[in-house]
Amino acid sequence: MSTPTKQEDTHAPADAIDPGRLPPLRTRPLPDAVPLRKMIGPSIMLAGLALGSGEFILWPYITYQSGFVFFWACLLGVTTQYFINMEITRWSLATGESAITGFARLSKHWAWLFLVLNVVPWMIPAWAKGAAEITSWLVWGPTGVGEGAVESRHVTALSIAGLFICGAVLTAGKVVYETVERIQLVLVSLILVLVVVLAAFLVRADAVVAQLTGAVSFGALPDAGALTPLLLLGALAFAGVGGTMNLGQSNYVKDKGYGMGRYIGRITSPITGQTEAISEVGYHFPHDEENLARWRAWWRAAGTEHFVSFFLTCIACLVLLTLISYSIFYDADGSRIDGAAQYGNNMSFVWGEAVAIENRLGTAARVLFLVMGVCILLTTEFGVLDAATRISTDIVKVNWLQGSEQWSESRLYYAILWGTILLGTAILLVGDQKVRAFDLFKFTAAMNGGVMFVYSALLLRINRYRLPEAIRMGTFRTVMMVWAVAFFGFFAVWAAWDVVGR
Repeated sequence: MSTPTKQEDTHAPADAIDPGRLPPLRTRPLPDAVPLRKMIGPSIMLAGLALGSGEFILWPYITYQSGFVFFWACLLGVTTQYFINMEITRWSLATGESAITGFARLSKHWAWLFLVLNVVPWMIPAWAKGAAEITSWLVWGPTGVGEGAVESRHVTALSIAGLFICGAVLTAGKVVYETVERIQLVLVSLILVLVVVLAAFLVRADAVVAQLTGAVSFGALPDAGALTPLLLLGALAFAGVGGTMNLGQSNYVKDKGYGMGRYIGRITSPITGQTEAISEVGYHFPHDEENLARWRAWWRAAGTEHFVSFFLTCIACLVLLTLISYSIFYDADGSRIDGAAQYGNNMSFVWGEAVAIENRLGTAARVLFLVMGVCILLTTEFGVLDAATRISTDIVKVNWLQGSEQWSESRLYYAILWGTILLGTAILLVGDQKVRAFDLFKFTAAMNGGVMFVYSALLLRINRYRLPEAIRMGTFRTVMMVWAVAFFGFFAVWAAWDVVGR
């Protein structure tokens, strides 16, 4: 990892990238693109974040409640996220900055807004609590299913333990990015294999037909009831990653050293790592033929890596996990099986899946499924803590602590990380024990659906009108981002209208 020197830095031409309210970007040549195999990492980390809520919880739950009526929106949601994430990547490839820094160049108010939108949804340790609920089922058995379920007294302690384990692992690694990448790569690979094996034993042909029918039933909506517009908005946000977590792609791109991120530096552990110089303001490259050829190579490789590692992984998990849910809770004629309704409107449906798996494949399969659930949710909490902390660190450092030697990016990262863990612990200790993990999933997801509407519009602004013509988004990508604004905007307004009406 190379770091900038004063001798190499020069101010970028005024017509390159409008600096807005932040210091101008400096000029350096764009590094050579690396082989595709060396680019694997950032998108796998996003896929790991996606597994924990949308893939394992919300979309199988929607399938449990209403079959595949809304599955068309799931596919549109994850496809739309692919294009959103690539525009997040575009800004970071071109400048080495995060997309939120690009937003802050437009107005200082975006820094405050995105700090709040990043902290509030993710300070709630929904995934740690979900992993704790499933762990309690494994150890002590379920304490009840459906609406009358009462949380085990062990769940809070297990949730707090999960948070502290995640924090300890993040603190122990020398380079935070490398620690997260290694863990996510192993776990996502293992989970994908397990999902494929379970699907091979459980999925019926009629379920595949029903899913294909739902995939092309554009505009169809599930019946009202448990599936409120607020929940549907959240599910669309989590058909992929969701909310500010998508913006974490910028930070992963920087730490992986994609494009101009090669010059920025990485967050290292204050205990085990060696400090790296981190630039607070980005760089840009001259638009000569040599640099533009490198740009095209980076852009092609980044698009391929994200398509395979993120898009296809998310599609595979969404398709297979919803097929498993349908095959368990529905008969071949499309009617819900007797007794399915007992699992109510919360995460108890996961226990229903486990019971059905045990009946068909034995106790070992039930245990394996629940252990997989714990790993998925705890991995997601681990990724959420890292990504949310990175984003908050980036916002605070760039906008309010530029040049501060006392508050380096690494020190700020760990202060925010452990502050978030302690805040999450306090929420778990004072929270009502009747508030289940599923309620927390719904709240977090719905907030993040609205966030995506906002930053899709901002990405359209900076990548279409702030970047030079040679590297800005073209007509097709512009149309896709207009679609993203309309898609998430429609569901955000619908959900808000429903809440006001209620």
